[in-house]
Amino acid sequence: MGRIITLREALGEAMSEEMRRDESVFLMGEEVAEYNGAYKVSKGMLDEFGPKRVIDTPITELGFAGIGVGAAMNGLRPIVEFMTWNFAILAFDQIVNNAAKTLSQSAGQFNCPVVFRGPSGAAGQLAQQHSQTFESWMGNVPGLKVISCIDPADAKGLLKSAIRDNDPVCIMESEIMYGLKGEVPEDEYLVPIGQARVRRSGTDITLVSFNKMVLVCLDAAEELAKEGISAEVIDLRTIRPLDIATLVESVKKTNRMVVVDESWPMFGVSSEVAYQVQKDAFDYLDAPVRRVNAADTSLPYASTLVDEYLPNPEKVIRAVKEVMYVQA
Repeated sequence: MGRIITLREALGEAMSEEMRRDESVFLMGEEVAEYNGAYKVSKGMLDEFGPKRVIDTPITELGFAGIGVGAAMNGLRPIVEFMTWNFAILAFDQIVNNAAKTLSQSAGQFNCPVVFRGPSGAAGQLAQQHSQTFESWMGNVPGLKVISCIDPADAKGLLKSAIRDNDPVCIMESEIMYGLKGEVPEDEYLVPIGQARVRRSGTDITLVSFNKMVLVCLDAAEELAKEGISAEVIDLRTIRPLDIATLVESVKKTNRMVVVDESWPMFGVSSEVAYQVQKDAFDYLDAPVRRVNAADTSLPYASTLVDEYLPNPEKVIRAVKEVMYVQA
């Protein structure tokens, strides 16, 4: 049996457990110490570990990301928290040009075991500069591993695996899902990086997504079941490496797939999933893979436009009926 805790508590437990286990692990970022984290993920950690291991930084993502990369190259295991990935775009120079390339540039002599984590994606009426989705940005970069999930148990196990990993890992969370509750095991456990999870079994259609769009897929699956359509829901959990094998096995059973991704439709995770599935499972597909994405524009501020911009169960159901050739 496990405990019911929130996503923020699960992430905090993961960091604290790894810091107790390994003295080389430390946390740094804006407001992570005195304020207990912008979203209270690091609540209580300053009291337990002190200011040398839970470090408040200036408002300079490029600067403290670089410090984290340097620390990782010198034998430490930093966790770098971004208040939001939207604020971290300047830090991409350190993540892409230094962290991701350390192993190859050093001909395998140096690792860079650093975790960059924080919220990504839309979070209500935050408008254009605070609502971008970064999984495909980071997933494009060789040398990085990219995790994106919301289930508290998965998030805890994956964060622990990321902290122990010798490669740089980017973890995308959801600002509006930190309060989401779920069952988390009592005992210590790890979730392997690179394995998708079947969240609902089905036989007629495969729905694929990650992060909070998984909840949209599960809601759509519930409604489809009322109409006699059995939807399998797969949570990618890891964007890079991508678990193609699980997707292919599902398509062999259902013969149809819809990919739901809250990012823009061009050059994204949904495009890569669709390509990989048609490459490896073309003969099993009875219809083209369909995608449900955010609108191909910057996110407006007005709440009514936010609703139109993002994927929702109704849009997913419409796409499912199209690939099943059912009258919508």
